[in-house]
Amino acid sequence: MVVRKAVIPAAGLGTRFLPITKAMPKEMLPIIDRPVIQYVVEEAIASGIDDLIIITGRNKRAIEDYFDDSPELEMHLRGKNNDKMLKVVQDVSSLIDIHYIRQKEPRGLGDAILKAEKHIGNEPFAVLLGDDIIVDTVPCTGQLIDVFNRTNGSVIAVNEVPPENVSSYGIIQSHVINPSLHQVEDIVEKPRIEEAPSLLGAMGRYVLTSGIFECLEEVPPGVGGEVQLTDAIKSLCKREPVYAFHFNGRRYDTGDRFGYVQAIIDFALSNEEIGEKMRGHLLRAINEKSLNWPSVQGALRCTSNFE
Repeated sequence: MVVRKAVIPAAGLGTRFLPITKAMPKEMLPIIDRPVIQYVVEEAIASGIDDLIIITGRNKRAIEDYFDDSPELEMHLRGKNNDKMLKVVQDVSSLIDIHYIRQKEPRGLGDAILKAEKHIGNEPFAVLLGDDIIVDTVPCTGQLIDVFNRTNGSVIAVNEVPPENVSSYGIIQSHVINPSLHQVEDIVEKPRIEEAPSLLGAMGRYVLTSGIFECLEEVPPGVGGEVQLTDAIKSLCKREPVYAFHFNGRRYDTGDRFGYVQAIIDFALSNEEIGEKMRGHLLRAINEKSLNWPSVQGALRCTSNFE
C-alpha cells in the first residue's frame, strides 16, 4: 500500500523550554524566521505525504493559526505592495491540508498516535516528531518509505547514540541484514547504559503499519506513567517484521536547548542573507574566548535565576 498519510505528534508540554513554553508551543519556536514544525511539515510533503494529521493539546492553538489563512495580514501586505512577503505568508497556508486532533491529557507519545487511528484506518502511515528536524537532500521520511516499499514492514529511523545519552532514547536490539538495515528483535525505552541492548537509538521518524494501533490499545503505561510508542513497537515485533534503518541526514533535536541552538547556528550559517555576518560573528566570539558584553552577562545572570 502507498504511504500517503502522516501523523505529527505536537501535544507535549515542552517543559525543557519553560518558561517560554507557558505561552508558546515548543514546535513554534523559531529557527530564524520559520517555526520548527514547518520544517517537519515540509519534510512530510517532500516525502509524498498528502494527508497530514497534527496531534495537538491545550495551549497549542498557535500551530493551527500559523498554517491557516491570515486575511488581515494579507490585506495589509497587499496594501503595502509587499508582494514578496505576501507570497511567503500565502505559501505557508497553502502547503497542505492539515487535520487537527486534540490529545486532552499528556499521556505520552503512544497515546497521541492512537488518537489518529480513526483517520488512518488500515493504511500504513508515517510518524514525524514535531520537534525533530532532519536535513538531507532525500528527506528522512522518504528514505523510510522506500524501505517500507521494499520490505512491507514497519521501519524505524535509527542512528548510533553516545553511551551517555542512551537513557534519552528508545534503544533497539536487532539482527543485521546489511550495514543500513536491521530487523528489530526488541526495543527498550530509555534504558540505563548497563541495560541497553545496543547503542542504536530511535530518531523521531517512523513508518508504521496499522497493526501498531492494536498494540497501543493493549500496552500498559510505561516509563513516566505514559503510553510509550516503543512499548507498542516491542509488541509489534512479535506479530510482524519491524525494521530499523540507518538514515542519511543531519538531525537536530530542537526539543533540547543545545540542539535548538545548534539548529539556529547551522541554519543561520546557511542563510543567504545573514550567513556571512553570522560566520564573522562566530569567529569574533571564538577569538575573544569569552563574551564580555555587559548586556549578555546581565541576561545570563537573569536566566540563571530560573535554573
